[in-house]
Formats: sequence, C-alpha cells, structure tokens
Amino acid sequence: MSATPMQETQSDLAAGRRRKAQLYRMVMPGHVCPYGLKSKWMLERNGYDVEDHHLTTRAETDAFKEKHGVKTTPQTFIGDNRIGGYDALKTYFGSRLARKEGATTYTPVLVIFGICALMAWGASLVATGQVFSLRGIEWFASFSMAVLAIQKLQDVESFSTMFLNYDLLARRWVPYGYIYAFAEGLAAVLMIAGGGFALVGSPIALVIGTIGAASVFKAVYIDKRALKCACVGGNSNVPLGFVSLTENLVMMAMGIWMPFKMLVLA
Repeated sequence: MSATPMQETQSDLAAGRRRKAQLYRMVMPGHVCPYGLKSKWMLERNGYDVEDHHLTTRAETDAFKEKHGVKTTPQTFIGDNRIGGYDALKTYFGSRLARKEGATTYTPVLVIFGICALMAWGASLVATGQVFSLRGIEWFASFSMAVLAIQKLQDVESFSTMFLNYDLLARRWVPYGYIYAFAEGLAAVLMIAGGGFALVGSPIALVIGTIGAASVFKAVYIDKRALKCACVGGNSNVPLGFVSLTENLVMMAMGIWMPFKMLVLA
C-alpha cells in the first residue's frame, strides 16, 4: 500500500527534509486572495517550502487560468502534479476541515452552547461569587435561547421555510413560522432579566418548547425523517435529532422551573 501525502510529508520531516510546492495566488493592490493566504499557511504547516508566485493583475490572473485550464485561483502544484485550489489542498492533506458541501454537522450549535456556557459562568461569578450556581444554569439556558433566536432572526424567511418541514403548528398555521423566532428571543430576554419578567417569559418558553419537542419527536423518532434543523437558522446543516429535541426540552424545563421557583419555593 502506497503512503498517503500526509504520511510522506511526516516521513520527510522526520528525515529533516522539507518538500517543495508552488503556489499561484492573487496579490493585487486592491485585493489579496484570502484562500491564497490560507493555502500558503496550510502548505507551510505541513512542512512544505513554498514558491509563492503572485498574480498581480487581472490580465496576469486570466492568462494563468487559461494556460492551466482552471477557473479559479489559488492553485497549488507539488512536483509535476497540480493539486488544485484551497478545498482540493485540504482534501489532499486529509484535513478534517475538508467537509463535503451540504454535509450535516453539529458544530454550529455546539459552538453556541459552549460560548453561552462560558458567558453564564462569567455572569454567575460576578453575580454570586461562584462559577457554578443555580442562577448560572438558568442564565446558560436563557443565553442559549437568545443566541439561537439571533441566528434565526438574521434571515426569518429562510428559517420559516426550513421550520415548515417539521413543526406541527407552523404546518397548520404558517405565520407561526415567523413568530417563533421572535417569541424565543423575547422569552430568553425576559428570563435573563428574572423577577416578574421571568413570569411573563416562562409561559412563552413552555408553549414553544412543548410544540417544538412534540414536532421533533414525531419527525425524527416516529416518522423517521432525515431533516435539517432550523434551530440555528434557515441555512444551517445541523441535523434534526437529539440536539434539537434537547433544546426544546430545556425550554420546557425553564418554562416550568422559573415560575415554580418564584411562586412555590420563594
């Protein structure tokens, strides 16, 4: 079995050798191609000495494309082989970043939850003197709802279209597909504020969370449909499934917990 490009590069580095690559990229007074910079960085990171050829005019760039029969720059050559553009270079090195266009991923929602957790810990430390606190957990849920609402509100039209694929109420009453994102954001802000505001926001969270949980459960676990979730906006590739169900269950839990804490435990 022949060695992969990555294995060959690691072998050369272990022997103290650096392989050579040629990179052709646009570097013009008014434009420096970002993918060219990324290609150069990736080649150097993988142990290559880069012959960096700048295409400094549009005419020079067009002449290069015509000569090599390519439609885009940058272009990377290793030895006598043309590797291609930035995406081809990622694939060549077996990069985890080289994901097929349209492939599903949980990365966007995990990033949101991670940042919101850090925000909640910071707020908890300032407010209570403790990194982990009950209020911090409440803030984590509320912050997450707020950021997810922002994602949806960036393009409500796209969100509502994707939402109509599975939400039970939106499929019966289309305007709900537009209202949902605003309702989620409003509920989040009211519960972040706490006090009497939370008593107003909690029922909203409970209603939309219950409808959402039922919708996701039916689509994924009963109908066995493979859909994308609109939870982080209408242009996301997050698969509809456990994460989506968890988001709605958290809203339901917050909708029940906040009034219970204030009216029963107080």
